[in-house]
Amino acid sequence: MGVLPTHRLAHSSYGGVAQPTVTQAIRLLSKGPFPPDPHAAAEDRQRWSLQNVCVDPFSDLPTAYHTMGEDSYLAPSAYACNSYSWIHIFPEGKVHQAPHKTMRYFKWGVARLILESSECPDVVPIWLEGTDQVMPESRKFPRFLPRPFKNISVTFGQRADSETIFGDLRRRWQKLKEKSVKANSGQEPPLGVLTDDLLHGNEAVELRKECTKRVRDLVLEVRRSRNLPDEDPKESLVETWIREGPKREGKMKDDSWVRDV
Repeated sequence: MGVLPTHRLAHSSYGGVAQPTVTQAIRLLSKGPFPPDPHAAAEDRQRWSLQNVCVDPFSDLPTAYHTMGEDSYLAPSAYACNSYSWIHIFPEGKVHQAPHKTMRYFKWGVARLILESSECPDVVPIWLEGTDQVMPESRKFPRFLPRPFKNISVTFGQRADSETIFGDLRRRWQKLKEKSVKANSGQEPPLGVLTDDLLHGNEAVELRKECTKRVRDLVLEVRRSRNLPDEDPKESLVETWIREGPKREGKMKDDSWVRDV
C-alpha cells in the first residue's frame, strides 16, 4: 500500500486533472509495466542516494517520475507486479463536514481513471461516517487530539456493473481519442497523457462531468442505505459550491465545515 503525491490546484499550479500522478493512477489500473515517460524525473534524480531515496536502487532503468519538474518519486506503474492495482480515491478532494452528511461535488480526476484505463476498472463505492465526530473541524483546544469513544462506520456498496454504467462513456471516449489521433498526424499519446483537445475540448470535459456524476450517484446509493435523507440534486453541481464565494476553509454559509487537505 502506498500514497501517490498529489498537488491541489487551489494551492499549486502543478495541480489539476492532468498532473503526472493521475497518469500513474491510470497506468496502475491497466496492464503494465510502463516507462515513466513523458514525466520521467531528471537523469540525476534517477540514481539512489541518501538525498534521493525515491528510486529503485536495484535497477539501472529510469523508474522515477516527477510531479513538478524538480522532484522525483518511484513510478509504481513501472513494475508489472502493480498491474490492475486497487486505487482508493476521495473525490471530494477536501475535508467536508456537513450537518446533514451531504457531499460536495466530485472532482473530475475520478472520471479519467474510469475512461482512460486500458480496461474499465471495477468500481466499489464506499461511505465513511463518524470521522467528523472524531476530528470535528469546529473543535477547540486541544485541537490536535482526536476525540475518543466515537463510532466510525465504513459501508461498502456493491461492485458496479462497469459495462452497464460506464460502457457507453468509454466508447464515446475511444471515438474522441481516435478523432484526436487523426487530428494530431496519427500520433497517439502515451496511456494517461492527454493532448490539448482531450484535456480542454468541450466534448471531453462534458464526458468527464457525466462520468463523475455517475460515480457520485453510486456513492449516493450507499449513503441512502444508511437511512440518510436524499440530498438536494444541486449539491452535486460545481456551480452550487462556487456560490459559496472565495472562502476556502472554515464554516460555510450552509453550516458545513471545510478544510483543504
